[in-house]
Amino acid sequence: MSFQDLIETVYFDNTLKAYFVFGGIILFGLLFKQLISKYLGGILFRLLGKSAHEVGRSAFDDRLKKPLNNLIFLGAIFLASQQLQFPAKWELVPAEEFGLRFSIQKGFSLVYAYYIFLLLLRFVDFIGEIMERRAAKTSNKMDDQIVPFAIEIAKVMVIILGSLTVMSSVFDVNIAALATGLGIGGIAIAMASKESLENLLGSFTIFLDKPFTYGDIVTVNGYTGTVEKVGFRSTRIRTFDKSIVTVPNKNMVNAELDNLGLRPIRRVKFNIGLTYGTPVESIKKIVAEMEMMINNHPNTTQDGARVRFQEFGASSLDLLVLYYVDSPDWELLIDTRQAINFNIIEIVHAQGSDFAFPTSSVFLEK
Repeated sequence: MSFQDLIETVYFDNTLKAYFVFGGIILFGLLFKQLISKYLGGILFRLLGKSAHEVGRSAFDDRLKKPLNNLIFLGAIFLASQQLQFPAKWELVPAEEFGLRFSIQKGFSLVYAYYIFLLLLRFVDFIGEIMERRAAKTSNKMDDQIVPFAIEIAKVMVIILGSLTVMSSVFDVNIAALATGLGIGGIAIAMASKESLENLLGSFTIFLDKPFTYGDIVTVNGYTGTVEKVGFRSTRIRTFDKSIVTVPNKNMVNAELDNLGLRPIRRVKFNIGLTYGTPVESIKKIVAEMEMMINNHPNTTQDGARVRFQEFGASSLDLLVLYYVDSPDWELLIDTRQAINFNIIEIVHAQGSDFAFPTSSVFLEK
């Protein structure tokens, strides 16, 4: 038997040559899928221009390499499968009817569509990282807030379009009829998703009304922290103990919100108590020196500090201390308070006085 006759030998209605071609295409896909995906990824990376180089090729490959590899290998499987046919004696029904052919065809289409839209979502993530880096270079905080929101919108659009495409192409669903059916049941869906719609409208209100922007320090519902992200449904706040608080957007709009980031200055107000044995002249010197020290501090405002002997407490002579720090920055505030507090302790002790604590005097009669 010649080689030509050997490869033309038929097994299960397919020649040996067809089996070799099938295996060769699969092997080619396994061996060269990474090389092909790297070449295609390089073309796409160069098309993005200089902005892509700011993020780096490695970040690009980390996101897109795996779905590209899978798509290329699935393409090889599809080409290989065209070389073979099912044996006639299996008596399989056509692919248009439910059966083995139908299941294989639809299953392959679903997997292929999955990796296509996974690739698109990863690409949106990469574009989002480019936009975030550009936004970080500007002084305007609004673009830092808009970029994550725009990325989420793009992802939702990809998912919606992907779902409609799969239903139309894979399952032969009439999209127009489906849209009509959704229109009839739209009221019921709206009622069921009332809270989600309120949060979505709340997110648009935040962007239009701008009660706060990315990076602002806010106080809402008893939580104080830095705004890290405004999404479709909620806003993420990083508290000062580094935990993440997720607040629904409708609460961010409806609740009383104090935007500490909009304060040009920060007020500091507290009382200190001196012992009752402190002479009047010492109290006057303590008040004057404390006020002078605070006014001369480089981080306090020009409005002037207020240090006053206010009242006779139950166990102390109470002084009011009031001043303003010339910055809304939290770190600068606490550092300035600490430096001034240390100086207050030194001034009080230098005048021979001390800080009072709750005491009681007991008089015994004969």
